[in-house]
Amino acid sequence: MKKLLVALLVAAFAFPAAAFGADTIKIGFNIPLTGDIPKVGEMSKDAAEMLKEKVNGAGGLDVGGKKYMLDFVYVDNEAKAESAVNAALKLIEGEKVLAMVGPQGSGRAIPAAEVANNNKTVMISGWSTNPKTTLDRPYVFRACFLDDFQGPVAAKFATEQLKAKKAAVLFDVASDYPKGLSEFFKKDFEKLNGPGSVVAYETFTTKDVDFSAQLTKIIKAKPDVLFTPQYYNEVPLIVKQARELGYTGPILGSDSWGSAELMALCGDDCKGQYFVTHYAAAGAKGATKEFIDAFNAKFKQIPDDVGALTWDATGMVLAAIQKMGAISGDLPKDREALRNAMATMRDYAGITGKMSFDGKTGDPIKCAVIVKISDKGEFTFHESVCP
Repeated sequence: MKKLLVALLVAAFAFPAAAFGADTIKIGFNIPLTGDIPKVGEMSKDAAEMLKEKVNGAGGLDVGGKKYMLDFVYVDNEAKAESAVNAALKLIEGEKVLAMVGPQGSGRAIPAAEVANNNKTVMISGWSTNPKTTLDRPYVFRACFLDDFQGPVAAKFATEQLKAKKAAVLFDVASDYPKGLSEFFKKDFEKLNGPGSVVAYETFTTKDVDFSAQLTKIIKAKPDVLFTPQYYNEVPLIVKQARELGYTGPILGSDSWGSAELMALCGDDCKGQYFVTHYAAAGAKGATKEFIDAFNAKFKQIPDDVGALTWDATGMVLAAIQKMGAISGDLPKDREALRNAMATMRDYAGITGKMSFDGKTGDPIKCAVIVKISDKGEFTFHESVCP
């Protein structure tokens, strides 16, 4: 009996709970369930759970004529780079996932992507727009546009529609996402309006809550627009302080504004402002509206960009698994097959738009959306901008 028990234990460790049980596909989620931006983690998990329930409720994912149930594993990265790396290692080496969705923010996605690529495991971020996330990493993908596209879109919108000749920028210099996006915005705004047209380029550091010194310099420079590509929890502080100090001009944001929490924190101060993002919930149609209605019915809230992009990122992984044609049960082999299927995906009809990969990079070809925050606090569609 003792020998039998030892044999069973050896077998258990020799064949750990891998990406595939007999009829199971395991996918990991590296998301911030705690920390500074917990709404990002909440929306990611809610969207993933809704998709999992939909697939499993229909009998599972059909791969080569065989049905597989989905098993999603969620690990909290606390919105910290080190924790995101540890979460990636736990999912890839410990949980033996076939693929990893997230991290979402670029500050966590960039280091976690290195881990995923080194371990030859597919990673897809829904919300990381910094080019470094996928650069020279063939196993890493994203479901969103890049900052080198978003920055010029914001600069062009500020110039052509807000009629701005002078701009100011305020951003967190210690965070990859706003730092990179601010650099792209500045470069393109000055390309459109001439050298020196960015009249103030002010920085702060993560966790700062008093921006009065920077905003005083910005107001003194008399910009026509203030661009601040910060996360939804920081935007209300910046906007409120800018108004209190006397700035009355438009404040333009980026996709990091697009959280369901923004208006609860910002209120009237953010109404009438614009930001570049991935989709507009108000006035959505077709499959996008169906997703929004189902999400709202289940979770009693409108899904934000992160929720929508997580749905698309996870959906692309599932579509690529089906594209593999069969699952061998050899994890390294199946991870490589999934990577090849992802890299050659064409015209995936996501709810945030149609997406294709060119086989060379993990960056999708897709459009951006300009959203206006209405007087009701809704994120309304203003225009679509395509590459």
